[in-house]
Amino acid sequence: MTLSFVKPEDLESTLEVSPNLRLRDILQTLPKEVFLKNRRKAWTSVIINVLLVGLGYASIVFSPGFLLPFAWIFTGTALTGFFVIGHDCGHRSFANRRWVNDLLGHVMMLPLIYPFHSWRILHNYHHTHTNKLDVDNAWQPFKPEYYDSLDTLKKSGYRAIRGRFWWVGSIAHWAVLHFDWNQFEGKQREQVRFSVLLVLGFGAIAFPTLIATTGIWGFVKFWLMPWLVYHFWMSTFTLVHHTYSDIPFKPEAEWNEAMAQLAGSVHCDYPRWVEFLCHDINVHIPHHVCTAIPAYNLRLAHRSLKENWGEYVREYRFSWSLMKQITDECHLYDPEKCYESFQNHHAKETDS
Repeated sequence: MTLSFVKPEDLESTLEVSPNLRLRDILQTLPKEVFLKNRRKAWTSVIINVLLVGLGYASIVFSPGFLLPFAWIFTGTALTGFFVIGHDCGHRSFANRRWVNDLLGHVMMLPLIYPFHSWRILHNYHHTHTNKLDVDNAWQPFKPEYYDSLDTLKKSGYRAIRGRFWWVGSIAHWAVLHFDWNQFEGKQREQVRFSVLLVLGFGAIAFPTLIATTGIWGFVKFWLMPWLVYHFWMSTFTLVHHTYSDIPFKPEAEWNEAMAQLAGSVHCDYPRWVEFLCHDINVHIPHHVCTAIPAYNLRLAHRSLKENWGEYVREYRFSWSLMKQITDECHLYDPEKCYESFQNHHAKETDS
């Protein structure tokens, strides 16, 4: 793990010196070419991704049993690339035409049974309110008093996804948030209903067909296991993107957009094959500074941010020690220390 460039208290003092810092000030320092869409690069990434997913499924078909886990890992990671292409479509950074983004976004997310429009709307809400306490909808820590009010089952579930079972967190997020179109209004409700019914219809045809032709084991082998690998990466990426023991969630009155997007987002280096298959989704800081930057321009934008705003940039390397630190410490909201661990919280309860 590489060191962060600045301590959180230094970030606060810097912000006090520059109270007028705005997101547009950061955007103006980026090269104009990072915002340009390149049709050839965009569609080449789709073609390569489809071929790699096909290669993954071929490896599942022909692999002996002891090699199947490797085939699942490769295929599930390549399917994560499908999601990332859909992710760019949701931000309208893939194509200039909205209908192209919507069509491709639905196609890429169909095999994952992910409703495109509900994810798009909720995810854009996360970008608007990144690390804003009680508002952000992505991996926000529970307040201690709210956690204490939960029943035993819900407490256990929260402890699991904030601990060693973090990798199932995005499955809960997917299931709980993305299939209820009644939480939306107007045109958005109609869009979400369409996406939900589309993926349910796809699943109602694809899953029985898969089971009828390959059996229950075929369903597990060809869909469930790669899908679980995909959710491992989804959970890991989204947790690491905004979580560390000194990254604060701020109440709305104290929240600053520029600081949240720049210093509250994390760049994490993964094995290069993962970054390739997942279209550099790990290069996350420029994506939060501006969602209009296409995936193939994120590295150029990141270099520019390091040159101009390096004191704010956080970089880590993916490792078990990183995940252990996050899952050991980053549990409950603490206004002074950013996070309080379950262990410390329960120790205080015992002492009282």
